Amino acid sequence: MTQHTEQAEINGILWAACDTFRGTVDPSEYKNYLLTMLFVKYISDVWQDHYDTLKAEYGDDEERIRRRLERERFVMPTGSLFKELYAQRTADNIGEIIDQALLAIEDANKAKLAGVFRNISFNSESALGQTKQRNVRLKHLLEDFNNPKLDLRPSRIGNKDIIGNAYEYLISRFAAGAGKKAGEFYTPPEVSELMARLVDPQPGERIYDPTCGSASLLIKCAQWVQRQGSRNYAIYGQEQNGSTFALARMNMFLHDVDDAQIEWGDTIRNPLHLENDRLMKFEVVVANPPFSLDKWGLDDVGNDPHGRFTRGLPPKSKGDYAFISHMITSLAEVNGRMAVVVPHGVLFRGGAEGKIRASMIEDGLLDAVIGLPTNLFFGTGIPAALLVFRKGEKRDDVLFIDASRDFAAGKNQNNLREDDLRRIVDTYRTREEKSKYARIVLIEEIKDKEYNLNISRYVNTIQEGVLIDIIEIQREIDVLEDSWQKQRVKMQENLREMGF
Repeated sequence: MTQHTEQAEINGILWAACDTFRGTVDPSEYKNYLLTMLFVKYISDVWQDHYDTLKAEYGDDEERIRRRLERERFVMPTGSLFKELYAQRTADNIGEIIDQALLAIEDANKAKLAGVFRNISFNSESALGQTKQRNVRLKHLLEDFNNPKLDLRPSRIGNKDIIGNAYEYLISRFAAGAGKKAGEFYTPPEVSELMARLVDPQPGERIYDPTCGSASLLIKCAQWVQRQGSRNYAIYGQEQNGSTFALARMNMFLHDVDDAQIEWGDTIRNPLHLENDRLMKFEVVVANPPFSLDKWGLDDVGNDPHGRFTRGLPPKSKGDYAFISHMITSLAEVNGRMAVVVPHGVLFRGGAEGKIRASMIEDGLLDAVIGLPTNLFFGTGIPAALLVFRKGEKRDDVLFIDASRDFAAGKNQNNLREDDLRRIVDTYRTREEKSKYARIVLIEEIKDKEYNLNISRYVNTIQEGVLIDIIEIQREIDVLEDSWQKQRVKMQENLREMGF
């Protein structure tokens, strides 16, 4: 009977492999090496599994086996398999050997992997140290991944979700220790899950994230459709950071999403998802953009050919509404749904941002404002909110939900529990008002408050105090003062009797 490796066991082996770099290489650097090696190990083991099956079927007919393997999901050229790299682990130029293998894998799989490995080098002196030190680290890394329990052949591990889950596990662990840089590549899974439920992707729809990071949010949306028994969806994303773009592409493959169109570039300055030279339209748009990004591209979009900033240009030092404007313009005109994570300043800042916000509200695009607990996101403890927009049905009200008090407190990060998620989503779908939690507010009232979306202006969360009987309290005070006065007189009499 085949012994399937447990998820926790694989996660533990992979995390222990980080010891090769801890304390000597910055986590923001070595995460790329660990995750890339995991990807190479996985596609090597899948290829080997299929080779062994064909070998058993065709015997020594290597030509027939080769022709069949050329139709595999990933083609592995000679010299690029993990076992071949491991066999050369003591070579003086092992970093160069690994780089050449990655290049060969890219060339053999251009349609899927073009550019995925272009931003990483296992022969980098600046990242991994001088030759002798680098060789030792790479030897240890290859030995860690050669652990028999890390045999990732499909015939052995059984559950194909294990690999994708392991990849997500590593990304989340790296994010937990990456400080401010964490928010650049990872959205906590429970927040991604919440956003997927709110926008409710359906079979046949296009799903888009303009700042996709390592693609965890897009994957949650894809999995939401899969739960409905369908794999009929189209995934699109764009990421500015080259290393993170590579993580996103690999993350998609490891989650069995092979046809995702993830592009590398600056979404504001150079959006890459176009149709007939116009922004592509999507039924579902989700994003966790960088909070209040400075130098987001104001000087480059004054004559934006895509018409994204007709409501006005955001200030140069705060790019929140640049991303929101891009997302709204990318939203399908019929049944378009969008959820975006924002810092609270987006809800009430004035000036150019206030004018943009007012225009979006007056156009009936804003569907809901959801306040989240503090310290949910890696790299920042500031409170955040979700803005939900819809196209296709102009609303004359906005649902406000204050979910800031519902969470599980953690040592470093707070977490949303399943009950917390369910309460938010159920309230959003039913648009049911709940005391001290949710309220539907007409746009007229928001206009009277100068389009300020500060949640506390609309949802009163102040706990009612206990009614106090002033007359009774005063009577008790009078009794205490009378008793105190009697004790004072008695004390004075005792002192006189003692000669004082």
